Parts: sequence; structure tokens; C-alpha cells
Amino acid sequence: MATDEYLLTWVGESGIPAMRFYAWDREAVSFGYFQAYSDIASWTPIRPLVRRPTGGGLVSHVEDWTYSVAIPNTHDWYKLKACESYCRIHRWLNQALNQLEIPSTLTENAILTGPGQCFMGAEKNDILLNGFKIAGAAQRRTRDGLLIQGSVQIPKQTTKDYQPAWETAMQEIGSESHNIQWIHSVLNDQSKQGIFQLSKKKFEAETFLKRR
Repeated sequence: MATDEYLLTWVGESGIPAMRFYAWDREAVSFGYFQAYSDIASWTPIRPLVRRPTGGGLVSHVEDWTYSVAIPNTHDWYKLKACESYCRIHRWLNQALNQLEIPSTLTENAILTGPGQCFMGAEKNDILLNGFKIAGAAQRRTRDGLLIQGSVQIPKQTTKDYQPAWETAMQEIGSESHNIQWIHSVLNDQSKQGIFQLSKKKFEAETFLKRR
């Protein structure tokens, strides 16, 4: 979470958009910035619980694919309304899944089952597979830019390990459809130190975790 928030500040300074693919080293649950900790703690036995810098609902990170996109405030994407931005990232993601012959589709209308839990029901322009939601995202807009955090949850019965191929497909479609010229980069020591400090002071602090 600290890395994603750090990237949001970085793109504001550099003017360069960034996409990050990552995984979790243990089972965990992330939840939206505006959600109440007590609600989340009662809804799931999974620990640890992590408050995101973005909105949205509870997301279980057990075997999902996670990613983030940070857009600077000078980019056309930043100017889109929240619903338009949500649709854009999920159209991109859905194209990548379809390229791997995963027959996912975008929802045309919301499927309401209960508040607060991201993968129960679906919002408009979420991604479905066989009638069930498999991808959702949350957003946060600041003066620096726009941060999108997303999760893809492919059913276990899908036996092939599609994740590396999906990441490649995301990059290919980004180049073809959005004219992106990719630059693969790693964090330098200064960035790592900044992320470490942000993690300790904010995302690992009880005052932030249980702020609501």
C-alpha cells in the first residue's frame, strides 16, 4: 500500500504514468479508506487487515493478481470522471483476459447483494466470468494524480497459471490501444527508503488502520 501511494506522489512529480504488478506473501485482506475497521474485522477471519489509500470495499488477497496504475494530473486519463476511468481500466483488463481465451465480460448493470464487500455482487463495468465477479478496482484522486488499485481473482478450477501471460497481455494491449511506450524500472534506494518510512508511519500504524 505504501508503494502504491508513493507512486502516486512520484507520477505527480515526474509526469510519467506508472503501472505495477505485485503479489502478496501471505493471505491478507485489504479494505477501503472510508470503511470502518470494526466492520471488516467482523466480516472475515483472515489476517492481516490492511487499509488501502483508495476507496472501495473488502478484498481478500489469497490467490489473486494485484496491480496498480498511477496517472499524473497532466494526463488525459486524470480528467475523466470516476465512472469513465473505471470503465477504461476494466476494458483494458478484459481485453487482456480475452486474449488469453478467458471469456470474461463487463457488467452492464450493478449486481447488488450486500454493502462493503467488493467481490459480493458487482458494480457497473466490473468483470464477470460465468456470472461471477472476477475483477474489481478502487480509485483515489489527489492533486498529484489518480491512483487505481485492482484485483483479479481467477477461479481455482482454471488450472493454467495465466498471471505472467496476463501481465504481458496488459502491456501489449497498452501499447496497441493506448500508445504506451513501456519502460521497465526498479526502485532506487531513495525510493525504497521513502516507501519504508511511509509504511511504518502510516500503513502499519494502528492509528491509520483503525482510524474509522
